[in-house]
Amino acid sequence: MVQQAVSEDMLLKRLKRIEGQVRGLHKMIENGRDCESIITQLAATRSAIEGVGALLLNNYMKLCLREESKADSASVDSLARAVAIWGRVRVGDGP
Repeated sequence: MVQQAVSEDMLLKRLKRIEGQVRGLHKMIENGRDCESIITQLAATRSAIEGVGALLLNNYMKLCLREESKADSASVDSLARAVAIWGRVRVGDGP
């Protein structure tokens, strides 16, 4: 079974949810909530951001590379850069 690419609306909904989480963090800090609660909310926010990043990378692979007649060197390099940016992994200049 081939997975469908994630819609723009779904990504925007997730980002709005993350925006709400960040606003909640702001209020938690203003209200002097305990550190454990704040850290728990930060972890949830980080996880949500990582999820959106993974969906975007997945979309990139399914949509952008599919549009190419074949995965040429430039497309593969572009994907490698996107993955490196997301994973903070350095992409080597070698073959």
